Amino acid sequence: MSELLSVRDLKVHFPVKGGLLMRQTKTVKAVDGVSLDIGVGETLGLVGESGCGKSTLGKAIVRLADSNAGSIVFEGRDITQASRRSIRPLRQDLQMIFQDPVESLNARHSISEILEEPLIVHGRGNRAERKKKVAELLDRVGLPAASAERYPFEFSGGQRQRVGIARAIALEPKLIIADEPVSALDVSVQSQVMNLLLDLQKDMGLSYLFVAHDLAVVKHISDRVAVMYLGKIVELADAEAIYQRPKHAYTKALISAIPHPDPSRKIERVLLEGDVPSPIDPPKGSAFGKRINHPRYAETEGMDLSLVEIEPRHWVAADPCCLEAEDWERVRRV
Repeated sequence: MSELLSVRDLKVHFPVKGGLLMRQTKTVKAVDGVSLDIGVGETLGLVGESGCGKSTLGKAIVRLADSNAGSIVFEGRDITQASRRSIRPLRQDLQMIFQDPVESLNARHSISEILEEPLIVHGRGNRAERKKKVAELLDRVGLPAASAERYPFEFSGGQRQRVGIARAIALEPKLIIADEPVSALDVSVQSQVMNLLLDLQKDMGLSYLFVAHDLAVVKHISDRVAVMYLGKIVELADAEAIYQRPKHAYTKALISAIPHPDPSRKIERVLLEGDVPSPIDPPKGSAFGKRINHPRYAETEGMDLSLVEIEPRHWVAADPCCLEAEDWERVRRV
């Protein structure tokens, strides 16, 4: 599988200003040293609790948020500091599906105008050709052609998200950042939208970064899964390995929260203690160890907690607070 996107040690920090002169007093470390790769035709699931930096990472990749350090390489080209003018042609290959279709669709524009806009911006076809393309897009996402002259408020949440997906694929991109595309939808509609994304990927050869806060949602759509906690990736592996052999304590807690279809089956839930540390003042050591008051937290202060390949294609943070004794010994030997 050839590499499409490569992110290395990416950091996205936001200043917190206060006082009479509104000077910067603190910094929100939303994304704090993330590295990941996405191959052609691959889906990488990105999961974690709300506020861990998933959406910010997605926006940084498509350059809707500026990064402070690190690099973003798309198809061999470093776009980390690319100007707005130079990044514009890349929008054809790099698109985003937003979480809330109500906010992301212009309520004053008809569906036809919404879907035609990217074609106009990038000079695709004449008016007749664009109208034909709009009809094809609607058909591709399972909406009737008559939808073109209607407005977003006339549709259900699932239908609006289909419009958002149609807009994202209008320019036939290579990579789509799907920022929790089903979290605002009813459970009965979620599977329909996810099946649509899978069908489009098969037909168009798309790659996805699929962002979600629920491991159950990404279980069947992802080839690999990255688990994010407080601005950092703490575990990254093939989807099967993540679900069958999780290594990090936080990953185990997320998996234990997945509902099981058999109500008679007893599942040992992992109840997380404490509160999520603030990204404004993150711990000096293991963030998850600090949360659960782990007895070994003190020794992690100043320790290198970077990802280590504990098994082939299975990476986990080298954190004694979050690994079983046997896994910690394996990590130490790497």
